[in-house]
Amino acid sequence: MLDEITRDIAEVPAVEIITTAAVHLMSAAAVQCGLAEDQKADLDEARKLINALAGLITAAAPEIGDHHARPLRDGLRSLQLAFREASVIQDEPGKGPGEKYTGPVS
Repeated sequence: MLDEITRDIAEVPAVEIITTAAVHLMSAAAVQCGLAEDQKADLDEARKLINALAGLITAAAPEIGDHHARPLRDGLRSLQLAFREASVIQDEPGKGPGEKYTGPVS
């Protein structure tokens, strides 16, 4: 059974694994930003998820290429802006979630 699982994972291209992980982080961050219906925002959790997402995208972009990285960056930027909108206390420019990797988002 373990050999079968390992073989299946070995057949999945790295770009697919990276983008799948990024999409999971994006989805969780969106929920924590309060973007899901009937879901209260937890901005502490959202910050952690957005930071992890920004680090993953920044590190992976040269490996997966612009074609795959561009939509991930767009989603990240949308989450960063949603976080800023949901936050009562505004972070200084460049200090928001993920901005140490992406630079200031406006």
